[in-house]
Amino acid sequence: MEVIYSLIPGMMFFGVLFVVVLVWAVKKGQYEDMEGNANRILHDDDEDMMPHCRQQQSGDGDADNK
Repeated sequence: MEVIYSLIPGMMFFGVLFVVVLVWAVKKGQYEDMEGNANRILHDDDEDMMPHCRQQQSGDGDADNK
């Protein structure tokens, strides 16, 4: 029974902390663009990560150095 006297204030502290973090995140705009990341993954913007693009870029740079 004595443990409940420490658990109740501890859980109330974590509850208040959770509400403060939630309000802070909403004010910072964390929940403004809910669809952006879901749609951004569909765009093909990783062409520069492909091996053939790296070879072309490094090949172009070598021609300028000669």
